[in-house]
Amino acid sequence: MKLRALEPEDLELLYTIENDAEHWDTSSTNVPYSRYALRDYLANQSNDIFIDRQVRLVIINDEGEAVGLIDLFNFCPEHQRAELGIAMLRRHRGKGYGTKAVEELIRYARDTMHLHQITAIVAEDNLPSRKLMSDAGFTKVAVLNDWLFTTEVYKNAILLQKIL
Repeated sequence: MKLRALEPEDLELLYTIENDAEHWDTSSTNVPYSRYALRDYLANQSNDIFIDRQVRLVIINDEGEAVGLIDLFNFCPEHQRAELGIAMLRRHRGKGYGTKAVEELIRYARDTMHLHQITAIVAEDNLPSRKLMSDAGFTKVAVLNDWLFTTEVYKNAILLQKIL
């Protein structure tokens, strides 16, 4: 498994993940993205976390296939922290790629970016993601009541933190 920068050829991966309504409950969007908008995003991102305040990487398995995306976003250089997000293609979930990707991103954040901490917000009922973060050494620091709105109800989220 390895992580790499987004390429123009990743348009379909980005389109599939960003338009998967299952992810909308935990993201800040609730509308589909057009290929045009995503192509524009790919063309105009600087891939510099100090400019974009985020870095998005593609998760590649040992066969060279893109299996998901992992991000550091809400980057705050003053306090040396960022938030982590991860989204896997459905057919590649539960195969260990997410665990390896989070471990690699933590190494990158600590050793290259010199971050002090990473946070993550996970839906309280998302047990696979909570286990992934717990296994990576994240600890629960707060419950965010009614943090996420799904089509009909509010759900609690867990704020997780890892000091690097």
